[in-house]
Amino acid sequence: MSLKYAVLAALLEGEASGYDLAKIFDVSVSNFWAATPQQLYRELERLTDDGLVQARLVAQERRPNKRMFTLSPTGRQDLAEFTARQPKPTAARDELMVKVQALDAGDPTAVRAHIEERIQWAHGKLARYERVRAHLLGDLDEDTFLREGERVGPYLTLLRGISFEEENLRWGERALRILDGRTATTDRERHGGTA
Repeated sequence: MSLKYAVLAALLEGEASGYDLAKIFDVSVSNFWAATPQQLYRELERLTDDGLVQARLVAQERRPNKRMFTLSPTGRQDLAEFTARQPKPTAARDELMVKVQALDAGDPTAVRAHIEERIQWAHGKLARYERVRAHLLGDLDEDTFLREGERVGPYLTLLRGISFEEENLRWGERALRILDGRTATTDRERHGGTA
């Protein structure tokens, strides 16, 4: 899948500038698709050129004029066709996992620090996701929102992002316990069986 469909899906939220779209990505789409603001701006230009997005210029008094983007009818149709196609299975591509795989040939202390950093990152993302969840729910409880909310898609992707980060925490904490256990065993062996 290209960035194209992630941008089109984000524009379902309504008209947005490139800056607004970057914020939407940061808050809601980043739990399943990452993109830099520069990538978003380039993709918006391509989508406009392809007629999938419409742009209008908004004059501002004390700031440069800005372009606002919306889904065109063609873009909405393309997005609808995309949702009907069978998705390709995904495979994890994670640099940390390569480092962990090579742990025995490398620096275990550095890899341990990378795992600790991933745990901290997951805690931070979970806190942010909980703020997004509170915003999406508003005054509704989850069951009411899931039955009656205007758009359930962003909430379902948020739940997937939460599950992903919770699993990162579980794995990271277990990996640290295993590494700590191996370190304790190695220390005992070095000291003749006494720790």
